[in-house]
Amino acid sequence: MKRFRFWLVLLLLPVVVAAGFFALRASPASVKMAVARKGNAVEVVYATGYVEPRHPARVAARLTAPVRSVLVDEGDRVVRGQPLILLDDREQRMQVAQAEAEASRASLDAARTLTLFGKGWVTKAARDQAVASRAASRAGAAAARARLDQMVVRAGLSGIVLKRDVQPGDLATPNAQLMQIGDPGDLWVTATVDERDVPRLRAGQRALLKSDAWPGRVLQGRLVEITPGGDPTQRAFRARIVPDTGNGLPIGLSLEVNIVTQQHAQAVVVPTSAVRDGAVWTIEQGRARRVPVTTGIVGADNVEIRSGVAAGTQVIAEPAADLKAGDRVRPARTG
Repeated sequence: MKRFRFWLVLLLLPVVVAAGFFALRASPASVKMAVARKGNAVEVVYATGYVEPRHPARVAARLTAPVRSVLVDEGDRVVRGQPLILLDDREQRMQVAQAEAEASRASLDAARTLTLFGKGWVTKAARDQAVASRAASRAGAAAARARLDQMVVRAGLSGIVLKRDVQPGDLATPNAQLMQIGDPGDLWVTATVDERDVPRLRAGQRALLKSDAWPGRVLQGRLVEITPGGDPTQRAFRARIVPDTGNGLPIGLSLEVNIVTQQHAQAVVVPTSAVRDGAVWTIEQGRARRVPVTTGIVGADNVEIRSGVAAGTQVIAEPAADLKAGDRVRPARTG
């Protein structure tokens, strides 16, 4: 009797497993639902950028000389023409003294020659040479004084010192930036845009600016220009955005930039994940139904539906890749 029961269990086990498998397959799959709703369909171009002055001034020396003194620091406000850096000018001062002495001697020689010429004791050629030597020596003295003035590095515009890259004792050269000056009231955001997005951009488009420094804060701005030349290595162009309220933005602050290229108000939208291969999926009498749709603006979160479903229609939010028309499905329980 025990042996009979053992063989009976062995015979019935495949039947039970098969019945369970078919029962499991026959049960409807639980799917997450979403409702097609009216809302704003927005197409944006995403980029990253940073805040910088619109007209920064690079401060550099015009001559090569050691730095004797630095008169301003980062954050200081300066005015156009204000001295910023003093260079070691001892050699130039000696050159000025020598040039002025030469000019004084030439002036005395010219005065004597002119007196003698007036009395007929020297030739006209001698007079002309004395006058020319006097003019040349005076020009040389003026040039020496100009070089001496270049030993004082001055501000080219009014603003604040954004960067200071020099210390007393450094060797200043014409090619080395010593400071950078900019106007904090005249800022823009320089953003790097993928070259594939450039054809969609136009001056005047609205831009949304966000920074991790201010969670939840969104700044408004306008696209003012796209640089005509791109970077072929990065395959990108630079876009310039002027914030509506730029006061208080730290120069150098990095920002996330979303440039609005299209916007349709009161459009029918569904989650982006609900659209697959040009269609959405609905549930009709407990079974999946594929509904072809015409899409419009495709955003990061939502897709505009121009035809196919109306507002209020429930669609499967995340249809499975192997979902087929007629499959048994049921809305997932919420709460």
